[in-house]
Amino acid sequence: MARRPPRRGLAHHGETAAHYVVGGAPKAEPGQTAAQVLKSLRRHHHESLDILCVVDPDEALVGIVPIARLLALSPETAVGEAMEAGYPRVPPDMDQERVASLALHHGLTSIPVVDHGGRLLGVVPPAALLRILRREHVEDIHRLAGISRETHRAREAIELPPIRRARHRLPWLVVGMMGSMLATLVMAGFEQALAANLAIAFFIPGLVYLADAIGTQSEAVAVRGLSLSHTRLGRLVGGEMRTGLIIGLVLGAITIPAVWIAFGDGRLAIAVALALFFAGGVASTIGLLLPWVLGRLGSDPAYGSGPLATIIQDVLSLVVYFTVVQLIVL
Repeated sequence: MARRPPRRGLAHHGETAAHYVVGGAPKAEPGQTAAQVLKSLRRHHHESLDILCVVDPDEALVGIVPIARLLALSPETAVGEAMEAGYPRVPPDMDQERVASLALHHGLTSIPVVDHGGRLLGVVPPAALLRILRREHVEDIHRLAGISRETHRAREAIELPPIRRARHRLPWLVVGMMGSMLATLVMAGFEQALAANLAIAFFIPGLVYLADAIGTQSEAVAVRGLSLSHTRLGRLVGGEMRTGLIIGLVLGAITIPAVWIAFGDGRLAIAVALALFFAGGVASTIGLLLPWVLGRLGSDPAYGSGPLATIIQDVLSLVVYFTVVQLIVL
């Protein structure tokens, strides 16, 4: 069934009731009898035939009569006597999700759309309500999968030819490679600490891995949650930082007895635990902030957040670790 374009002057937005309204719904005045209305229905084509809209001479909606009830009325009964005066109605600018929720809540198959003066503009028919429900359902699934919006850029990231995909991704990896050189310089700067106690080096791979893992979890939470949450960014960052510190505290507490027993060095065990504690807070904060910053700068976080977050976390984790080691162990 073709959908008639919205009436002139009606706001036309893809996610509002105005986008789905059809103007060809049957209507009658309260004083018309069931026989008169049925005769009119047989003579005219209607785009939606679920409800009869009862309007006054100024086209203001005063109630509705379901078509099934209309067919059961005696021919001489006025439709005004059988109408539901409190039937739900929506303005044209109401969000489509609220329209669908209203229909589900009241068990409706069609919903009248009225302007802000109460005049009938049309109805949102059953087929449109089904389309809205499907669209909202798919959107919710995408959000759960971490897809905030199905954009052309997101599809390009996986559908472009390999050369163009590499061109998009290589600059970020080059930045990551330069960052790895910086990490090497950090290691070289603490050469004396490594020479004084070789056991310090044994924990670097594990520390870097755990920081990356915590940051990756935060990135996943950020990609999914930032599209759904209405909480201020500062509060989200504070909560994620505290979460990372708690994770680091637990991992550090598990590490202390294991390192102490294996190496017989209590100070080294405490240093590793403290490094994990601080690295957890830093990694979780970067993992949340970086996708948001790249998005605000107009860059696709899918390309840049992974390489950038990894190298920043690695460098900061090494700096924190060696600083703590120098203060406690050496």
